[in-house]
Amino acid sequence: MRLAELSERSGVSTATIKYYLREKLLPPGRRVSATQAEYDDAHLRRLRLVRAMIQVGRISVARAREVLAAVDDDSMDHHLRMGTAVWSLPHHPDLGDAEDADDPATGAARAEVAALMEEVGWTFAAEQGEESPAYRMLVGALRELARLGYPWDVEHLEPYARLAERIAVADLDMVQAYGSAEEQVEAAVALTVLYEPVLLSLRRLADAEESNRRADGGS
Repeated sequence: MRLAELSERSGVSTATIKYYLREKLLPPGRRVSATQAEYDDAHLRRLRLVRAMIQVGRISVARAREVLAAVDDDSMDHHLRMGTAVWSLPHHPDLGDAEDADDPATGAARAEVAALMEEVGWTFAAEQGEESPAYRMLVGALRELARLGYPWDVEHLEPYARLAERIAVADLDMVQAYGSAEEQVEAAVALTVLYEPVLLSLRRLADAEESNRRADGGS
């Protein structure tokens, strides 16, 4: 397909596509003349991924380039490649920041997360520890909850972890429905960006429903 068709099928303007090409977020098309190139379905998939990251997820071009480098690194096995690509996505910058190792609130949060990992049997997550941005973000979140007077222990956290396990099954089922390994890695990144707002929205809607139910149908 030519550039105009790629734009039409993706919903991305030709000017934006040219910008993504210049920034090396989109691989060049097959040159058919001095001024024209042809693109294929792989370009369309990649363009949708870039759009999800930058236009929907508000990820910077520089960070998007890092994520795509992991997506394209076929020297890693499939699991590591997918994990590295998702890890490269932005996490909450404040909650994931490292703190003084001697800070008691951080130490207590780390202990609580370690206890949770043992309780639910998440051995891989425990082994990764604070190499994982998500692990660090969880530690930071629990630290701030405790500082603000809302301490959460394993008893409080376990139901959420069990629900997260069910979400993970649905996530991976969806990702593995895509054909090639490259498509699956791309889908893992895109769906992480696009589905996290869905999960947040569903939680808030469910909370409103449950609150209304407990109020016996009151407004």
